[in-house]
Amino acid sequence: MPEPLSVLITGASAGIGAATARAFAAAGDRVVLAARSADALAALADEINGAHGGGTATSLALDVTDADAHQRAVADLEIDVAVLNAGLAKGLRPVWENTPAEVDAMVDTNVKGVLNGVRAVVPGMLERGRGHVIPIGSTAAHAVYGGGVVYCATKHAVLAIANGLKIDLHGTPLRVTTVSPGLVETDFSLVRFDGDADRAASVYSDTVALTPGDVADAVVYCAHAPGHVNVQELLLTPRVQSGYTMIARGEAADHVEGR
Repeated sequence: MPEPLSVLITGASAGIGAATARAFAAAGDRVVLAARSADALAALADEINGAHGGGTATSLALDVTDADAHQRAVADLEIDVAVLNAGLAKGLRPVWENTPAEVDAMVDTNVKGVLNGVRAVVPGMLERGRGHVIPIGSTAAHAVYGGGVVYCATKHAVLAIANGLKIDLHGTPLRVTTVSPGLVETDFSLVRFDGDADRAASVYSDTVALTPGDVADAVVYCAHAPGHVNVQELLLTPRVQSGYTMIARGEAADHVEGR
């Protein structure tokens, strides 16, 4: 039986990050939960450690936009897999109406946060001769939609970073994978719309989106693939999504087998 993996997950306090932590722990791996919300992380770590999947969890309060903090956080950790999941969108308005604060939040978290993670974990992986970097991308890396220019630009950047990292690591044992989901029902829209629950709910209404668990399963699959296999990008959408921005609703979204 293969040795358990040591898995760092950023943005682990909720949504895709929390689901990914549960999925790795269920597979028997050791997860390091990183996010800004110490209380939420502690609760998730207690949940995982109280389960019977064989995996364990520790929590690590971390702001991914702080490069020095990122370096300090992983300095004494032997990380096999880094799931760079922390990300957000702010607002849905024409690009010239985005506030400086919104732009900074998206660029600092989605782009600099991934770069900070790469800089923090890759040197140690190279020293140990093993490792896998898995940024969480988006279908927004493949298409741009109105009102989401800055967010889409950051996700285009994440995909470019991952693809470039793989080239920089050519000839080494390290793997790089971008997992790029489409519509996933999480608190993503609640954050985007500054807590407007009705507007956030409308994004997922009358359709069948992916669940955080669906994305987590994809991440674990990539990480547990045979060592000679590198999934360059795993792009997944719900059946109701086509062309990255088209979402079927109502009767067209019905009749999903098993749901």
